[in-house]
Amino acid sequence: MKVGRATNALLAFALVGLLFGCASRPTNVLLPVADTSPSSSKVEMLVTTTRARSANPAEMYTGERGIAPSFADVTVSIPPASVRKVGEVAWPKKLPSNPATDFAVVKAEEITREGAKDWLRAAVRKSPDHSVLVFIHGFNNRFEDSLYRFAQIAKDTGTDSAPILVTWPSRGSTLAYGYDRESTNYTRDALETLFQYLAHDREVKEVSILAHSMGNWLALESLRQMAIRNGGLPAKFKNVMLAAPDVDVDVFRTQIADMGKQHPQFTLFVSQDDRALKVSRRVWGNIPRLGSIDPEQAPYKEELASNNVVVIDLTKVKSGDRLHHGKFASSPQIVQLIGKRMAGGQTMTDSRVGLGDTIVQATTGAAAAAGSAAGLVISAPVAAIDQNTRENYGNQVESLTGTPSSLAANNPNKGCTLRATSKGCKN
Repeated sequence: MKVGRATNALLAFALVGLLFGCASRPTNVLLPVADTSPSSSKVEMLVTTTRARSANPAEMYTGERGIAPSFADVTVSIPPASVRKVGEVAWPKKLPSNPATDFAVVKAEEITREGAKDWLRAAVRKSPDHSVLVFIHGFNNRFEDSLYRFAQIAKDTGTDSAPILVTWPSRGSTLAYGYDRESTNYTRDALETLFQYLAHDREVKEVSILAHSMGNWLALESLRQMAIRNGGLPAKFKNVMLAAPDVDVDVFRTQIADMGKQHPQFTLFVSQDDRALKVSRRVWGNIPRLGSIDPEQAPYKEELASNNVVVIDLTKVKSGDRLHHGKFASSPQIVQLIGKRMAGGQTMTDSRVGLGDTIVQATTGAAAAAGSAAGLVISAPVAAIDQNTRENYGNQVESLTGTPSSLAANNPNKGCTLRATSKGCKN
């Protein structure tokens, strides 16, 4: 698809203007350091990835594609609340990382497939409800981006679920949207294999999935494959949270139909003023993106209700992100809802869940891609990662951040959508 030169130039100018002043930060921050901060929290997670191994231990995994899935046992140290705002990743300003003030890796060991099974078995036994939380990041994420963001999610939501990070080969470049998109397809079978294992592991009683932006395509495709292969999805797959999904609405319609009547509880986060998704819509044949639909309009309202899809509409939430794509990432209430309620088996429409619930932001970066003014191709939504995760990629377009928001929830049983306002939710 060709975009007009004038439009290209304007979009390029706008994006460059939005990115002006973004500071750089150290990269390759994953070399383990001594655990020197007793007051810091520790998040232990299982990593499963289709990325290629890096010769640099401070990088661990590259953005290229590995021949076979790899696994790692990683522990991330998170500094105390006195030095870090809830919802933020405290990137080190210099190396080595200081566990007293920075996110820092204190353990990073590659393990075998059998070692991964052992890790999971032990972690699930520690979980009060024997649950797992699978996180799938979005476009333009290096390994360290996805690792630290998920560590932040696991810590700030206070989830008791065993954390599993699924990280696929993203080159961490806004110019690599096409490569990243194909990398999600490359990873579908590996993710389905993980889902199949969780389905058949008798010790795992509940599975929740959180995906963001392009990660939604990977999650939905893998679930669809599994449902077709098995004749349905297991009941233990309780919750699938779709945050700002850059997914064609027509494709989603077929994906959820292929999963059959017994599918997980889907929770969809939308914002109709998401400018990045509007650009993505233009690139993808002017078909609406799932993350920017109006859930009150036909045919979406009827279809979402018939599939029992819960909608959280953030359209009226004010955001400092001028692209309005970072609302979900900066909403403490929503992530608390995810960590405390959904992983615990309660739905988003639980009357006990309110705006006063204390929690933090949850999702990792989503994405955008742009070329030069001479040959601009806007390919996907701009990243929704906080200021500390921004990085200067030279002439490439960088990721942007949002600001705190409130929450709104759709109750399909009542046929209405609650919309977020500065004063709270109302009909």
